[in-house]
Amino acid sequence: MKKILVTDDEKDIVELISYNLEKEGFSVLKAYDGEAALRSVRLQKPDLIILDLMLPKMSGLDVCKAIRSNQETTSLPIIMLTAKADETDKIIGLEIGADDYLTKPFSIKELIARVRAILRRQHDENKQLPKEKFSYRSLKIDYASYEVEIEGKKVTLSPTELRLLFFFSRNPGRVYTRNQILDHVWGDDTFVTPRAVDVHIRRLRSQIEKDVDNPQYITTIRGVGYKFAESK
Repeated sequence: MKKILVTDDEKDIVELISYNLEKEGFSVLKAYDGEAALRSVRLQKPDLIILDLMLPKMSGLDVCKAIRSNQETTSLPIIMLTAKADETDKIIGLEIGADDYLTKPFSIKELIARVRAILRRQHDENKQLPKEKFSYRSLKIDYASYEVEIEGKKVTLSPTELRLLFFFSRNPGRVYTRNQILDHVWGDDTFVTPRAVDVHIRRLRSQIEKDVDNPQYITTIRGVGYKFAESK
């Protein structure tokens, strides 16, 4: 049974989400502030966290940063909740490592669909990923262990960043539009917008590129999309 950590300072929202997740067969953990959420992540090791942006004691953004910076929790999927409809807040959430976001008020059915989609992708990747490695310039990828190195140093990537890097590195030299990337990396049940693809790629570049303005791995094809450099 998959464990979902629900974090929000509004107890009614936590109870509503928890009730519906439990009805769908999930085990639910609860937290009402950022520090409690981080403590639960470390001690109870949930499979996914639903994280409100505005939290007491420690903001959702800071919780997300802490999760992504810790090697033991870096691959934990995060769905960010925000009461703000401002595009900037959504982009910030994605830039610091959230895998998805929902704006309040939200549909419970949509939230559960997103939870299932993320967990299903993770399960499919674990089941189908072949045991092989990839190396190009100073970038090394171990697809089986999910380890990425740049110049001999391990790089910490979120689940979405890993999926993007795996996809691009397996298809070097081929140009993909944003919609094609959505189809290949997120799948048909995605709720992510083409704009969010740019944000995730920018964050991935910040982790693997020496100069994000002149990338040597994932390059921009103006007016079309992105491609991974041809490895010869």
